[in-house]
Amino acid sequence: MKFYKMIVLILWGVILLCAPVRAEVVDRIIAVVNDEIITLYEFNAAFEPYQKNIENNYKGNDKEAVIKQSRDGLLQRLIDNILIEQEAKKSGAGIIVKDEEIMEVVQDMLNKQKLSMQDFLKSLAKEGNSIESVKKEIRGQMMRARLLRREIKSKILVSDEEIGEYYNKNRQDYEGKETVRIKQLLLLLPPNADKNIKAKMKNEALQLHKRIMNGESFDLMIVNYSQGPAAAQGGDVGFIGKGTIIPEVEAVAFSLPIGQVSEVIESSVGFHIIQVVEKKGAGLKPIAAVREEIKTKIEDEKLDKKYDEWIASIRAKSHIEIKL
Repeated sequence: MKFYKMIVLILWGVILLCAPVRAEVVDRIIAVVNDEIITLYEFNAAFEPYQKNIENNYKGNDKEAVIKQSRDGLLQRLIDNILIEQEAKKSGAGIIVKDEEIMEVVQDMLNKQKLSMQDFLKSLAKEGNSIESVKKEIRGQMMRARLLRREIKSKILVSDEEIGEYYNKNRQDYEGKETVRIKQLLLLLPPNADKNIKAKMKNEALQLHKRIMNGESFDLMIVNYSQGPAAAQGGDVGFIGKGTIIPEVEAVAFSLPIGQVSEVIESSVGFHIIQVVEKKGAGLKPIAAVREEIKTKIEDEKLDKKYDEWIASIRAKSHIEIKL
């Protein structure tokens, strides 16, 4: 989502400020954005982590083309960031960022990186930067984020009719996943079992089933005779979804009423007797349960479109000159 990619850049400036210095870069202006500039040095410092990622991970034959595309994309984002910040400054007192808010961002960054403030300050000093430079960059990023919220997000409305239409068009996404919880008594076939062994074991399974139908405890029979998983715990194998168990057992499990004991089921691994303990899912989730999820999806789509329109209008009335 383009909109959120723009407003989640608060810490990007901190990374840029702490980027390693390249000793032999010949600096020059590569872009003019109204009355501000972007230098080659600044751009290379910002692009360095992207280039390293491509160099280390991209395996295609068109690596140079990918690098160029990434450079062009980053330059456009840098230009757009400047334009957004310039718009935020034009708004004057309408957008305020307090020092406490900035320090909360700094502290959150340090916590995630497991860095102390003292170590961070030392690192900045080593790179020739200061905490004030970091705070200034964060303030600019937060101003940009708040401008975008005010100019774009606050104007996005999603009606109940739109939510209903989306729900009806995408009903397949809101089908509940059916699962069943079963208990199982399993007699395992030995490897390379012949017809006589299979017949004998099937008869044993039929005798056990008969005893269960005559009132003996299914749980106790599982503990005493089952060779399946969790036999000692009454054969409770938990909830299973379609496509996760042996097809012969699955077909019975999803059609058997809760509490009922199945007939003997023959499969490639042995003979099963199961009982369905509980069922979940199935059916369409009600619109009330997914309303907020759908609203967020529609908002995101509108935000991207609105942001594209808004930033295009800002570019159109600005003086932008690219010299890269």
